[in-house]
Amino acid sequence: MHTRLQQALQQLPENLQSAVQPMLQDGFNATFSAAQVAELKQSTGLDDPQLQLALLPLAAAFAVVPISNFQVGAIARGKTGSLYLGANFEFSGNGLFHSIHAEQSAISNAWSHNETGLRDVTVTATPCGHCRQFMNELTTAQTMEILLPDDQSKLQAFLPHSFGPADLGMTDGLMTPMNHHLAIDSEDPLAKAALEEANRSYAPYTKGFAAIALEFADGSVYCGRYAENAAFNPSLPPMQMACNLANLHHADLSTIKRALLVENERGMISQQDSAQSALSALSSLSLEVIKAS
Repeated sequence: MHTRLQQALQQLPENLQSAVQPMLQDGFNATFSAAQVAELKQSTGLDDPQLQLALLPLAAAFAVVPISNFQVGAIARGKTGSLYLGANFEFSGNGLFHSIHAEQSAISNAWSHNETGLRDVTVTATPCGHCRQFMNELTTAQTMEILLPDDQSKLQAFLPHSFGPADLGMTDGLMTPMNHHLAIDSEDPLAKAALEEANRSYAPYTKGFAAIALEFADGSVYCGRYAENAAFNPSLPPMQMACNLANLHHADLSTIKRALLVENERGMISQQDSAQSALSALSSLSLEVIKAS
């Protein structure tokens, strides 16, 4: 078990500690399957909100906060009933706009596991405006709830007079299954991995479909898709999602061996400069770029 999880485990109720500990061994990827959730509920007698609130210390343990030193944990509950942990992530020495919020972290974790919507998101503190707007892009934005230590309310209660995809004429939302049918002229496995994720990315406003694939020294590969937002600025870049997923799998971000971006050559924007900037906070590597058609 990773050291940060061992420390967080001590903050859980005793009956939950003993029930969850076997699930936190090597290979734990910040996710509890629906079957594991059912097992934890049966073992502890906790209902869904109680369990999710109790597990928040485990989520917050994944925080990377060299700037703020303020850990935030979040747990997204998918339509399947699985739980996806997330935490805030900051890039040392880089602009704050590169930061990943805990809610974005948990949601991208769920999205990477092909969830098509969320029932609720549990957070250690009230979501900021940035995260409220980001969550308003989700397929289930009108029905999902926000669970806090002292409150449980619909997301829309946090967003009076909200602005979202429908205001720009969109009928789909973030987490809608996508296939953009992009193609590249490369047999490079890393490029093909990035292409697969670029085809699942969400960019209805710019058509800037994109994804990043990170290869580590141990051979592991983690990919991040671009997640666009109707309000533009809360969009989640693919480099941030890739780094987030690598962190949730306990990867050592200082051992990135290659970083490759695949993006739509006909998109209105490019991720190249932003991705290179974020990468520079972690490595001296140069970003590889392939344009897809």
